[in-house]
Amino acid sequence: MQNRLVLTVTVEREDALRYTPAGLPVVEMWLKHQSRQTAGGFERDVACDIQAVWIGDDARKYSGKLAGQVINVTGFLGQRSLRNPRLVLNIEYVEFVKG
Repeated sequence: MQNRLVLTVTVEREDALRYTPAGLPVVEMWLKHQSRQTAGGFERDVACDIQAVWIGDDARKYSGKLAGQVINVTGFLGQRSLRNPRLVLNIEYVEFVKG
């Protein structure tokens, strides 16, 4: 089973590009999401800050160009590491929203 999240977010902050011990490019970033959702038949405003990580060639390609951008992200939630259970959004796909 593959469960994916799709969110429209603003990139609040991004860290400098780094590389994993295996040599994979990684960009960590902090995202802000705001929307109006329906739950239990009632509408409510939703807002949250999300820590995210983007790994791969596209992360390297767009590194340094993300802060302040509105993007649609597709990804999955996972723990930060084997030793740190904090949830992080693992980004698989990014689409830039035209302003």
